[in-house]
Amino acid sequence: MVIKQLSVFLQNELGRLEEVTDILYQNDINISALSIAETAEYGVLRMIVSDIEKAASVLKENDFSVKITDVICIEAPDIPGSLHKILEGLTGAGINLSYMYGYSNGGKARLILKVSNPEKALEILP
Repeated sequence: MVIKQLSVFLQNELGRLEEVTDILYQNDINISALSIAETAEYGVLRMIVSDIEKAASVLKENDFSVKITDVICIEAPDIPGSLHKILEGLTGAGINLSYMYGYSNGGKARLILKVSNPEKALEILP
């Protein structure tokens, strides 16, 4: 399914991530998935949250730079080769994968993918 992801751009400084989580907590917004990519000077926090519009609004009010992006969420068996089959399908269909993150629980893996063509990806993936 296509879902909305919130990206927050952070200075790589002590307490910046905690500030984001505090703002979300104070506004009763739950984080269901996240990923952080960093460089020496800044980081990109990518999150799936319970109320994306409210999260974007309250973070902007607190001077954070945010962006809402369409990503896809898929479920796959948590067995060897599952990820390879997904990537093989995307490559074979000419769909570029920009980044992904995920987790597994109870024999199932859930993956969040940023791809060049979300609709086509959902058609070809299991």
